[in-house]
Amino acid sequence: MGEQAPAEASGKARPASQGKASAKKPKAATAVAAGASGKGKPESRLAMIRRARRINRELAEVYPYAHPELDFRNSFELLVATVLSAQTTDLRVNQTTPALFAAYPTPEDMAAADPERLEELIRPTGFFRMKAKSLLGLSQALRDRFDGEVPGRLEDLVTLPGVGRKTANVVLGNAFGVPGITVDTHFGRLVRRFKWTEQQDPEKVEAEICGIFPKSDWTMLSHRVVFHGRRICHARNPACGACPIAPLCPAYGEGETDPEKAKKLLKYEKGGYPGQRLSPPPDYPGLPAPPLGARTES
Repeated sequence: MGEQAPAEASGKARPASQGKASAKKPKAATAVAAGASGKGKPESRLAMIRRARRINRELAEVYPYAHPELDFRNSFELLVATVLSAQTTDLRVNQTTPALFAAYPTPEDMAAADPERLEELIRPTGFFRMKAKSLLGLSQALRDRFDGEVPGRLEDLVTLPGVGRKTANVVLGNAFGVPGITVDTHFGRLVRRFKWTEQQDPEKVEAEICGIFPKSDWTMLSHRVVFHGRRICHARNPACGACPIAPLCPAYGEGETDPEKAKKLLKYEKGGYPGQRLSPPPDYPGLPAPPLGARTES
């Protein structure tokens, strides 16, 4: 999703050292990068933990409105939406689920669904045959083993078809208030850029990050990091020159460092365009996403 310059810049002040593209790294970022690369004094674990927790505090100021970007009204809707979100965007899921939940509002309804009709309803999310099989299986399991209720324990959730630790943590953290780290593509990419971990396996990433932060921070940390990855710290060209945590990031300079050019890379509400939810929370400062079939910025 390509975006243009935002109507206004982020409220966070940028480091004074971030000027033109040829500008030097902020001193703190230079020091962190030197330690991480082995060219300077290695960063101790205690220093890394302090830096990580400061990043979390900074992100909390940048994204006080961070939230799950899937539309849902109850735990069943969140579970289904999260399963559908594999290999597609939350926006496409949110554009698809209104018709889906109108047809099948409960696990009992979905468990009895005609497979071909279910497939057609979720076709826009991709991999619709596999996802339909998972939705039928998990709905039947909820009906038959859990009295039609979504269980509030990880060990129960991961027994449902199509539900792994990531999906379980999303549901637990956002529907039941049980803290958890959600390791998706954005989260894994950023925590490695931040040098919080070198792990690639999601479960190992989850375990290491859980050891850095208090349990009470886990769910909101996940939202903040994912928000930052979607809006500023992109995979291919991070907007380093518009990043409010640049002085704390050892990966500063991997992307565009010129502030004006970096602003043109900002996405969603940071770039002045709609977010991913059709029904965002009241405190979301951006625009609601358009329904399926409506013209969107590309």
